[in-house]
Amino acid sequence: MKDHTSIKNTEKKMVPGNILFAFILLTGCFTWWGLANNMTDTLLAAFKKIMSMSDFQTSWIQIAFYGSYFCLAFPAAVYIKKYTYKSGVLLGLGLFIACALLFYPASRTMNYFHFLAALYILAGGLSILETSANPYIISMGPEETATRRLNLAQSFNPIGSILGVLLSKFFILSNLHEASADDRALIGPEQLAKIQADELNAVMGPYVSVALFLVVIWIIMARIKMPKAADEGIPVNLKATFRRLIRNKNYLTGVAAQFFYVGAQIGVWSFTIRFVMHALGINEEQESSYYLAALILFTGGRFVCTWLMRFIAPGNLLTMLSGAAIVCTFIVIFSGGYKGVIALVAISACMSLMFPTIFGLAVKELGEDTKIGGSGLIMAILGGAVLTALQGQVSDLTGSINLAYLVPLGCFTVILLYGYSSKTKKIISCY
Repeated sequence: MKDHTSIKNTEKKMVPGNILFAFILLTGCFTWWGLANNMTDTLLAAFKKIMSMSDFQTSWIQIAFYGSYFCLAFPAAVYIKKYTYKSGVLLGLGLFIACALLFYPASRTMNYFHFLAALYILAGGLSILETSANPYIISMGPEETATRRLNLAQSFNPIGSILGVLLSKFFILSNLHEASADDRALIGPEQLAKIQADELNAVMGPYVSVALFLVVIWIIMARIKMPKAADEGIPVNLKATFRRLIRNKNYLTGVAAQFFYVGAQIGVWSFTIRFVMHALGINEEQESSYYLAALILFTGGRFVCTWLMRFIAPGNLLTMLSGAAIVCTFIVIFSGGYKGVIALVAISACMSLMFPTIFGLAVKELGEDTKIGGSGLIMAILGGAVLTALQGQVSDLTGSINLAYLVPLGCFTVILLYGYSSKTKKIISCY
């Protein structure tokens, strides 16, 4: 006999009191993958300097990371469909821990592709974790408040992002040698190898430390009682599920919108360091303060938007903030100096509600298809690999980091169209 607490969908609270602790514990997982995501974003600037790479070459970090998300999301959905959400969370968190430890041997070999392999496997764990956690949060209460509940849980994701940037700022970026790419070309092989070894050790340290900390979290998750979702135990029928999903226009457009959103978010953040360095003439460590400001705005925006959804329907709010993001991106493209930097930081506030809101709108009323449907929305994270690489190419070909933001501009336009198509006159209830 399974020792689970059933989720009562008839309750009108956003989070039923009998599963509040489980909700809090699961919400913590959103923090941990936010930390990993944003430490990875800063690696583009780090490896560009350490190994004197082009923007396109460093974008392979995001290709490996978000490509893994794409590859592992569907197998993860099948796994949790057959077993439980909790088993998926434990599997994903465990793989994240194990593969973060691979940064140690990668730092010893000093091979860029070994770091990419470690990131690929680590991101596979995050893909399983996220494929499990997002629909699990959706299931933890009444459908009327599902999107708002996911926004609340996702509000703790950027808290992890801020921690990730702080770790990168003080333990990675601050330990980069001041020698530029031109200087490194003139340094002898032995001296350059020593400089790179020290820098790669700095890259490795935070990942291994986080992994050791998360071992404790994994043990707590394994021992705690978790609620059972309503669709657990239903036989897997992938053919019928796919047939229903491909006929669901709202779901398919939601997957497309998620693809472009993640591409926009990762592109905006991945090249923030480069943009601000170019606009203000400062180094990587100094720039990370602006990146941190963007994440603080992103975090605050999540909580504010969760509150606003008491009065404004999610589709309407998504449309408004997409429009604001388009305006800010125009300023980034055609402005320099502090004006462009302020607009770039402001984009993060506009993006704050997008991922969970698109997710919540797309899986609405999917019922027993939510797990498989949710995997499609996680697979759409591939946009972070494809569109970030495209943005890097635009930067390299045009020689302008400003013009590279044409890619996020197009992405926000797609999201605005999805938000407009999803608008409803009905105000979402929170009670």
